[in-house]
Amino acid sequence: MDDITALILDDHAAFRRGFARLDDARDPAEMLAVWEALALHLDIHAEAEEAILYPHLVKHGDDGEDETADAIGDHNKIRDAIAEAKLHEVGSDAWWAAVGEARKENSEHLAEEEDEALPDFRRHASVELRAELGARWLTFYGEHKNGRDLPFRDKDPQGYVREHR
Repeated sequence: MDDITALILDDHAAFRRGFARLDDARDPAEMLAVWEALALHLDIHAEAEEAILYPHLVKHGDDGEDETADAIGDHNKIRDAIAEAKLHEVGSDAWWAAVGEARKENSEHLAEEEDEALPDFRRHASVELRAELGARWLTFYGEHKNGRDLPFRDKDPQGYVREHR
């Protein structure tokens, strides 16, 4: 069975490759194709983490509440940058600025999650829980193919922590 932390790291690697592909895109049609897939994956990933990983980390990590609130805030910043990019012509300076903001926020989030939240979770979650959440992760992606039925809305970080504490 797949460990949720490994599945999350797989997504992180896909995000890094997606941004590299965007660097190589040479015309607006190619940029749009790469960006739309990447932006959708970023949005789905945030929703999956908020539904599956963070409700457990907030209760069990050494710094679970702070790490969770920080992650929810990061997800909001990434969502906001994705929404901003949609307001601009693909390839324009304003579009690249919004995409660059999404990339910056995502890179910071991945580093914090990989260096802090995921190790904290691994220390406190049993192998069985990690496998159970991995199965839920895969089901989540199947049930929400192409983002179906997901709201992609910002959440109040402190409210999220209070709700899941």
